Amino acid sequence: MNEPVVQSLLETDLYKFTMWQALLHSVPGIQAEYAFVCRNAPVFPLAELKAEVEAELDRLCGLAFSPEELDYLRSLRFIKSDFIDFLSVFRFQRRFVSVKAAGDQLEVVAKGPIVHVMGFEIFVLYIVNELYFRRLGDVQATLAAARRRLDEKIALVAHDAELVGKTKFSAFVFSDFGVRRRYSGAWHEEALRTLNACLPNNFSGTSDVYLAKKLGVTPIGTMAHEYLQAYQAMGVRLRDFQKAALEGWVQEYRGDLGIALTDVIGMDAFLRDFDLYFAKLFDGLRHDSGDPVIWGEKAIAHYQQLRINPRAKQLIFSDGLDIPRAIALYRHFKGRIRTAYGIGSNLTNDTPHKALNIVMKLIACNGQPVAKLSDSPGKTMCDDETFLRYLRQVFGHPAA
Repeated sequence: MNEPVVQSLLETDLYKFTMWQALLHSVPGIQAEYAFVCRNAPVFPLAELKAEVEAELDRLCGLAFSPEELDYLRSLRFIKSDFIDFLSVFRFQRRFVSVKAAGDQLEVVAKGPIVHVMGFEIFVLYIVNELYFRRLGDVQATLAAARRRLDEKIALVAHDAELVGKTKFSAFVFSDFGVRRRYSGAWHEEALRTLNACLPNNFSGTSDVYLAKKLGVTPIGTMAHEYLQAYQAMGVRLRDFQKAALEGWVQEYRGDLGIALTDVIGMDAFLRDFDLYFAKLFDGLRHDSGDPVIWGEKAIAHYQQLRINPRAKQLIFSDGLDIPRAIALYRHFKGRIRTAYGIGSNLTNDTPHKALNIVMKLIACNGQPVAKLSDSPGKTMCDDETFLRYLRQVFGHPAA
């Protein structure tokens, strides 16, 4: 019998905790709805996993943070004591998440107070992912192929003196962002142990808080789209939601966690709001859609226009990267601005099996639609065309 997929409530992305704390302090009562979507064609209908997903969610809702886990979170300087108090009594509520089979499709919806449902996202994604891959092929053969591919990635970096550097400050630096779409929890841990041992000056950490604690590496993350999207329904003028979200972040973290996400309504609209005030307060920007070179050049030009030295700032690239693409970006921007790279599925699910392209996104807050107008049209997620048209009009965002 297979062991449960979820090992700990810590086993989620760090930015879930950072956004959770910020929203708990600012809007604890806001109601939210998240919906699961698979964007590509699986080998077999995901609806077949319904009973197994239900059982895993039942177990998830019985888990609690241990004192040791809370102590670890408490050790992170940006996590506040009242948030730890909240987590000490927190339990996921099964009534807030539903699973249905709609033909071949698996429908998972989390709906309720945002501070109770936002955490479901990452767990649902890697539960579905791991249950799916357990059914495909010979596990040992799959892992053997994954190990060979990981060794090839390591060799690309380790054999290039320009990339290795003498310290993490002079090297090509990347981190693991792959918890949500990993092949399995066991392979995820093995891959990170290997990277940490073989590329100590290049591998900078992981978004997976559980594995960061277990392996003694740095947990990495700041904010995701849902944080900014929530502000579309918080009563501020829609045109001002990005500025309100960024200001809320500044007030919550007072200089910590200073990487801002730029593509909720596209880079151009973001930069119009990212004025001198925010550009000085935030350490840098994260790319998650659109052409990364064009995006990076726009960021550098924006800093220069504001008379800020780009070399004092950092760009984080995290959109569907692999090691060769990340290296190419590193060489393009080297010496002009600091860069780092968050690599997901290509580190944790590079096997002979085609990876699932699954997401679970915020689609409504307080009964109102919210949306992401990505710089990659396929990433836009909102079923309310009227709201999408209005959002495009307000921010001058081009139609897909």
